[in-house]
Amino acid sequence: MAPRHFLTLTDLTAVELHALIQRAIELKQMQRAGTIYEPLKNKVLGMVFEKSSTRTRVSFETAMAQFGGSSIFLSPRDTQLGRGEPVEDTARVLSRMVDVIMVRTYAHDLIERFAAHSRVPVINALTDQWHPCQLLADMQTWIEHRGDIRGKTAAWIGDGNNMCHTYISAARQFDFHLRIACPEGYQPDSAIVKSGGGHITLVRDAFAAARGADLVITDTWTSMGWEEEQEKRLRDFAAYQVNSEIMAQAKPDALFMHCLPAHRGEEVSASIIDGPQSVVWDEAENRLHAQKALLELLLYK
Repeated sequence: MAPRHFLTLTDLTAVELHALIQRAIELKQMQRAGTIYEPLKNKVLGMVFEKSSTRTRVSFETAMAQFGGSSIFLSPRDTQLGRGEPVEDTARVLSRMVDVIMVRTYAHDLIERFAAHSRVPVINALTDQWHPCQLLADMQTWIEHRGDIRGKTAAWIGDGNNMCHTYISAARQFDFHLRIACPEGYQPDSAIVKSGGGHITLVRDAFAAARGADLVITDTWTSMGWEEEQEKRLRDFAAYQVNSEIMAQAKPDALFMHCLPAHRGEEVSASIIDGPQSVVWDEAENRLHAQKALLELLLYK
């Protein structure tokens, strides 16, 4: 039987996504209670990193350790990918040796080709187009704090990047409305916006996006790989900082999220990310629990 992959949120149905998040909440409660649960004993996760990360590496390695399995970290220096081996060949070889593979890379096409030639499940731990594991953690965090997100309004303020794209997908599958405010020239992919249908509204003004929102989200203005544009981006995004004035437009009990790492004084002010509306630390922790639920689903359901 062909393996099941998780390359975008749409690889799972809305029903499966809701069930996965409920399972993540259960696994979090079990872990905090000290319950030993090792469904992946003797299983091995291969972790292929072209883009470095703190939260991704630690959360996946910890997930496998808590589940009784193990993991192997592979940077470009540790694989033949870094020396020009075709991605298809790397996938064929690794998938004969490990039980599941996560890939964190640049081009989404690379992970699609990898998955097409893998014998085991492949997980997208980030590409330039999508970041589905982070959205699992974000939705878990919202549900823990506020319950069902159906019918709520979220405001994305900043770059129309991979996180923005994944929020567009989430809006459709979790049935909430997403307002997106980006500077001119930084809008999300038009085809992805179209796929969101009536769940998506594009605006130019950050204040308009935040008005009456239940959730406000942003991300770094200069994603990995765009460092040479940093000075230009700082100028172009100057009106899109999430600060007290922006949050004042949202509902009084609105939450603030950021996938981290954050740059205080750029995309978000210190008063907001370190303030009472911020749930970024719960959001970061939930990468661990959501990914445990995902590993369990892909390998055993």
